[in-house]
Amino acid sequence: MARYTDAVCRLCRREGEKLFLKGERCYTGKCSVSRRAYAPGQHGQGRKKLSEYGVQHRAKQKAKRYYGVLESQFEKYFDMATKKQGITGENLLRILESRLDNVVYRAGFGMSRAEARQLVRHGHFTVNGKKVNIPSYLVKAGDIVALTQKSLAIDKMKDVIEANSGKPVCAWLDVDAEKGQATVIRLPAREEIDFEVEEHLIVELYSK
Repeated sequence: MARYTDAVCRLCRREGEKLFLKGERCYTGKCSVSRRAYAPGQHGQGRKKLSEYGVQHRAKQKAKRYYGVLESQFEKYFDMATKKQGITGENLLRILESRLDNVVYRAGFGMSRAEARQLVRHGHFTVNGKKVNIPSYLVKAGDIVALTQKSLAIDKMKDVIEANSGKPVCAWLDVDAEKGQATVIRLPAREEIDFEVEEHLIVELYSK
């Protein structure tokens, strides 16, 4: 399975903002964006003004990196979004939010999407009572995502849930931290997605 294996802090620096790819580290003074607020590489501090295409491309790259998906996956999601009723850009974000690894992260069962993705791959979660180890699995309204009983008893998982207990939970999820489960009440509306991206730029890029 293809995946990004280089330093993820470089991705945040390239986009010029925090994408919160390393969990708690992103909230500390060790965050690379806080220490070096310029793009990585030899010419990172001498970037020229972006063209129209460059702005659109950066919006797409930012979304890919935020949700941890590769180019082929992203194109697949865009095709799905165009076939749905409604605004294509919002449909795209809604599909990305409905990935199982994102739901696990949003529910507070992982400190980052990368950690949530790893937990899903290792078989720690079920969807509607059936074990699912595919991070890209798309949940639907009414689905129940839960830790297995064995996983819920692991001290590491207890620590993660405790660390996230004070953080706000998405309105479209009903989380029962004690049981280690989250019910998808509905898929999120655009205003409920706290990802700052101009999704219309992505639509314009793929529409060329």
